[in-house]
Amino acid sequence: MLIVRPVEFNDIKAIEYLAESAGASVSTLPSTHSHLQKLVEATQQALRRAITKPAGETYHFVLSDINSGQVLGIAGMNAAVGVTAPFYSYRLQDIVHASDDLQIHNLVPALTLCHDYTGYTSLCTFYLLPEAETPQTLALLSRARLLFLAQHRHRFADRILAELQGVVDEQGRSPFWEGLGQHFFTMDMTHANYLTGVCDKSFIADLMPRFPVYTPLLSRKARSVIGEVRPDRMPAVDLLESEGFRYEEYIDIFDAGPTLEARIDTLTTVSTSQRQAVSIDETVQGTRCLVANTGTTDFRCLSTRLNREQPAISAAIADALRVRAGDPIRFCQ
Repeated sequence: MLIVRPVEFNDIKAIEYLAESAGASVSTLPSTHSHLQKLVEATQQALRRAITKPAGETYHFVLSDINSGQVLGIAGMNAAVGVTAPFYSYRLQDIVHASDDLQIHNLVPALTLCHDYTGYTSLCTFYLLPEAETPQTLALLSRARLLFLAQHRHRFADRILAELQGVVDEQGRSPFWEGLGQHFFTMDMTHANYLTGVCDKSFIADLMPRFPVYTPLLSRKARSVIGEVRPDRMPAVDLLESEGFRYEEYIDIFDAGPTLEARIDTLTTVSTSQRQAVSIDETVQGTRCLVANTGTTDFRCLSTRLNREQPAISAAIADALRVRAGDPIRFCQ
């Protein structure tokens, strides 16, 4: 049985293994013990904190096999980005260059460094072990955190974003970074990503170009990947778009991967979820649903069959969710 729950200090070794397996593909999961210790500590502190409005808290969850105890994946959320450190993006927009005398009017696409997403909730740190990745596990791990968000709505903002990794070649090199970023950072993208994961991000503003970057001046390869996703990340894109996320011409400053965004209350998991009291029934018949308890530190979420009209689960599922007959649960199809 697979279940999603908050990260705990006992998970650090397992998360280190996930970080090593992920390599440079997840910039917010650097393989350093001290950083992962802080990641768990930040989650545990946030879960125990009385929140009136989001203020930079981070929440990370793991997908765990109850029977074996193995941790198969990790997924996170930042309650509000840009509150404790700047959150940078490139905004893609057309800049007008015109001359009435020459009767020339050009719209030139350009990238402008911005922090327009300040205050948004963000999805982050999503990774599943390759041998555990299926459409079902992807959906469970990704949507479980949205069910937590739906239950604890006051802990999060009104809008949400998800940054997706951009195109890289067989050697892990980004055409966009090769065409732009490396000229200002004089380091490879892997190291720059690592620094954003473990250091103060002010160095980005110090080193990145301060004026709009006209995309026609970039190489053809660099231009071709702007707003494009790594092909192996398409299942994640499909999942996010099914929730209601959309691309609005913002990209990652390092690899030009697209940023998707949405209003939280319109997300499928959030808007269709229901909270009701549950009963215990060993003859449960119903549709496959995502079901969670309503806790914080003891949050648990799994996929099981549920009669949505009269919510009932088996005793084994109740034990896994840490609920009893009459307790509230939150669920969605």
